[in-house]
Amino acid sequence: MEKSLALVTTDSFSRYIAEINRIPLLTQEEEIELAQRYKKDHELDTAHRLVTANLRFVVKIAGEYRGYRMRMMDLIQEGNMGLMRAVKKFDPDRGYRLISYAVWWIRAYIQDYIIRSWSLVKVGTTQLQKKLFFKLGKVRGFLEGDELDKAEINALADGSEDDVKVREFCQRLNSRDFSLDRSITDSDTTYLDLLADDSDGQEKLLLARETEDNRRLMIDQALKQLTPREQEVIAGRFFAGVAKTLQDVGDELGITRERVRQLESNALKKLHKILGADVEVLVAT
Repeated sequence: MEKSLALVTTDSFSRYIAEINRIPLLTQEEEIELAQRYKKDHELDTAHRLVTANLRFVVKIAGEYRGYRMRMMDLIQEGNMGLMRAVKKFDPDRGYRLISYAVWWIRAYIQDYIIRSWSLVKVGTTQLQKKLFFKLGKVRGFLEGDELDKAEINALADGSEDDVKVREFCQRLNSRDFSLDRSITDSDTTYLDLLADDSDGQEKLLLARETEDNRRLMIDQALKQLTPREQEVIAGRFFAGVAKTLQDVGDELGITRERVRQLESNALKKLHKILGADVEVLVAT
């Protein structure tokens, strides 16, 4: 199955190359005329002719990135997107050929695609890291297990990054994504089986639940030691489900704000004597 798929991919690529090679190149005069017409009228047919006449150059540029383990047709497709972008931005009055300008857009689109596809985790988040990514690709080809010597690190750093940062970035690039469900050697053990479980065990969860239940029971018993009016104030202030002010509770009970404050202060003092530090749990509830 894999062999037949490879043949289909190869045949598709060969047919594509044959088709674009049959498209005639444009002379500089023809290119300028078409570019000026597109700049003026934005006709899609004109843009199509400019794009198709330069598709073979995209293939050549995409070939420079074969070493990044990407499908050639995917690289070409991204490069074609860059070419179309270049056609929209091209100014024929500057005197240079379209491809001389487009090459920068083509490379930018291809490089962005490689960066996006290289890992589930972003490997190049800054322009400096992207530059280092492609410099490293040219020097080492991302061969896993390769150690960079001092001279290579200095060449990659180019005076803009220190050795430690370069090594860290190289390690990130060499650490490719893989499934945690993948088996280790020939056993049934997977990488997921070896991951440490940092969650609390059943015994710890049960102990925490019992501790919380005991604390709640103590609070309930302590509340019964208050006067009925103090219980009403505490219930209104801390067990109403919403934050209530002293004035809100006073309006509900038909007493003044200051009286609510006095009752709350007295109640909390009583609770502190009974509960100690656990009274903070009540206040924070």
